[in-house]
Amino acid sequence: MTKARIEGLLAAFPKLMTSGKQHTFVETDSVRYVYQPLEKLYMLLITTKASNILEDLETLRLFSKVIPEYCRSLEEKEIIENSFDLIFAFDEIVALGYRESVNLAQIKTFVEMDSHEEKVYQAVRQTQEREAKQKMRERAKELQRQRMELKKGGSGGRGGGAGPGGFGNSFSSSGGISSDSISSLSTPSANIAEINKPAPAAAKSAAPRNALKLGGKTRDADTFVDQLKNEGEKVVSTPLPTAASSVSAKAKPVSDVPMDSVHLRMEDKVVIRIGRDGGLQTFELSGLLSLRISDEKYGRIKVQLDNTDQRGIQLQTHPNVDKELFRSANQIGLKNPAKPFPLNTDVGVLKWRYQTQDESAVPLTINCWPSENAEGGCDVNIEYELEHTRLELQDVCITIPLPMGITPSIAECDGDYNHDSRKNQLLWNLPVIDASSKQGSMEFSVPSSIPGDFFPLDITFSSKIPYAELAPAKVMLVEDGSDVKFSTETVFYTDKFEIV
Repeated sequence: MTKARIEGLLAAFPKLMTSGKQHTFVETDSVRYVYQPLEKLYMLLITTKASNILEDLETLRLFSKVIPEYCRSLEEKEIIENSFDLIFAFDEIVALGYRESVNLAQIKTFVEMDSHEEKVYQAVRQTQEREAKQKMRERAKELQRQRMELKKGGSGGRGGGAGPGGFGNSFSSSGGISSDSISSLSTPSANIAEINKPAPAAAKSAAPRNALKLGGKTRDADTFVDQLKNEGEKVVSTPLPTAASSVSAKAKPVSDVPMDSVHLRMEDKVVIRIGRDGGLQTFELSGLLSLRISDEKYGRIKVQLDNTDQRGIQLQTHPNVDKELFRSANQIGLKNPAKPFPLNTDVGVLKWRYQTQDESAVPLTINCWPSENAEGGCDVNIEYELEHTRLELQDVCITIPLPMGITPSIAECDGDYNHDSRKNQLLWNLPVIDASSKQGSMEFSVPSSIPGDFFPLDITFSSKIPYAELAPAKVMLVEDGSDVKFSTETVFYTDKFEIV
């Protein structure tokens, strides 16, 4: 079909519109116009008269659901600004004039797939982050050197903090093996190089030891970028994101637990993906135990851990932690007991991971059952059940997508609900789900809808009870084994929980 033919068909559409009609299609001698009003605009699908109008209506409805995913408002200016994103999404729906068998979640996945330009951007950003971290380490070393000079001048050269040969400044900016997130726990090599590097002394100018050097791999991304430039690629240096812009949409729950001189934090996060007809597709738990010491006299300690979990969770200690001590006695301590833990720094000492296809691992099950009614809409029943009654889930929010421009009619609801008309979502909020309120349901009706309009569901929650049945039992001094008072903080939250 030529461009002139398409422009002619589009120009003829407004003339064929008639007021006072309820149907959403117009036919001519050669084509059929299937359309849907979007506030002041129209979503228009032009087909042949021989096509199946029911399939055309379903395709049109999917086109209409794609637009709010990329546009904040249904205005012409907003749609023009996001026109390329919409074209890419539309191209996943229709190929060579035929409808593809895809849903909204698959379209979003296909559009967001990896690209060469993204790799270039990521390489540039990683280079800038490494340079910034290197400067932060150098600055932290300089401040540590100044503090040591002041202490030496005032108290006869007594060292402070971690001391030579300890964890050093390896955790000063990256927080141990949890440098940016739990996903980066598998690459601790840069931190370990820094751990083995002794702290400099102010009064002595000793020759440097033969230790691993940081920064040896920082040029990898630079070399990659330079090679791209030599090949003719245009690489634009992007400034580092600010702290405000780098905060993720789903922030970690913040605890208000008072901290003692020895503070232990357990963090569990889970990724769950379940099919709408049942069947667990993805379950992945990742966790981290971090230690923070604020008093120098408690620098040399051991942590006794209680592990009552029988599900086969994989545990991994930090390379500087004594693995034999952990295997034999479930105690976390340094390989060299004479070395102290760093002060005033969150040090990741133990991480764990658990993956399974067993549906009984899901702590909260959601059953969404939309059924078509006689009025051309859907009656939707949603129920939840807490499967792991030892947990107490807080701030539970179940987000249900809705057709565009439709207001649901709520018949029954346990808890609270909120209709976000801008995002076309129904938010079901439950402050607490525990053993005493482990079940609940919600019923509502939506006109002009089909069952597929209410997926994917997104669920978020947090808990102060960990999913993994691990807990610090006591903290002991290395010297005499005496108990040390400590505080604990536990957080369990969803990284991503969806029903597709």
